[in-house]
Amino acid sequence: MTRRNLFLLLAAAIIGQFAPRAVAQGFINQAAVAGIVNTQDGPVDEVPDVFYEYYVLSSSRNNTVQARSTFYYVIGEGNMELGKERSKLVGLLNRVLIELAQVGDTLVVPTRFDLDFRAYSPFPRYYPGARDLPKLFIIHKTIQAFAAYEHGELVRWGIVNTGAKESPTPTGRYNFNWKTEYKVSSLSPPDEPWEMYWVFNFHEERGIHIHQYAMPTAGPESHGCVRLLDPDAEYMYNWADSWKTTLGNGVGSENGKILLQGTTVLVVGDDPEDKPQPFTFKKRYPVLKLIELPENPYDVPPGTDQQITFDQSRTASR
Repeated sequence: MTRRNLFLLLAAAIIGQFAPRAVAQGFINQAAVAGIVNTQDGPVDEVPDVFYEYYVLSSSRNNTVQARSTFYYVIGEGNMELGKERSKLVGLLNRVLIELAQVGDTLVVPTRFDLDFRAYSPFPRYYPGARDLPKLFIIHKTIQAFAAYEHGELVRWGIVNTGAKESPTPTGRYNFNWKTEYKVSSLSPPDEPWEMYWVFNFHEERGIHIHQYAMPTAGPESHGCVRLLDPDAEYMYNWADSWKTTLGNGVGSENGKILLQGTTVLVVGDDPEDKPQPFTFKKRYPVLKLIELPENPYDVPPGTDQQITFDQSRTASR
């Protein structure tokens, strides 16, 4: 038995006796994880399956630094630097910062590392209901994650922060509208501009967008918009299609007529009470919670009059 397996078996034994202990909240170093999320490329059916195990940070001297070092050594298979790199993936999947983890904290660890990030996706790899849509973007509030599909095939997924309890992101069906590489939030305090990058609007009346911004590891945190990691926001900015209007493509309507909607956006799921829980904690091992999507994207109710109008046109043309 390898040293890594010995540690993981010990963790499994411990987890059966004690409930998982949460790791403190922190902010994700977005540049550090770009190499992980940018691995999503090629046919999704070539992406292997992954399972998960428990790891409990422990130290004979109750020393947190020692416990983290042991963790890096184990998941790096004897290579500390490799372990530190792999720990970034563990942090993303657990929605924690490993550098804030303490002795006694429980982490969920994948059985395989260094794979296409879609291997760790809670979204289905194929969405039959979306096969007729060239592109579809989905935000799932319960898991705090997004998925991008092309003709029903998953091309990218990632984590998000949606609106806080006081200003929740509305559920429903939308379309991407206008976009801009840089915008200062209209809700910014006078002396503290909230700068957003890779902004793509999907609810013009309320001014709700997806964009890059500071990503806390906890649950819903924003004022209604959807925060993405920098590499994900940039990818979506270039991948999704904006609307076409009489004023030009990808610009605000400003009383212009909408000629063609942009990429369809679904906002589904319930707001989590606290930090999202991507895994079910069974006694022997954790299980990734797989997301169930509506049978048909158009089963999701329209979120604005814009969708209602185009729904009427779509059904009339059948």
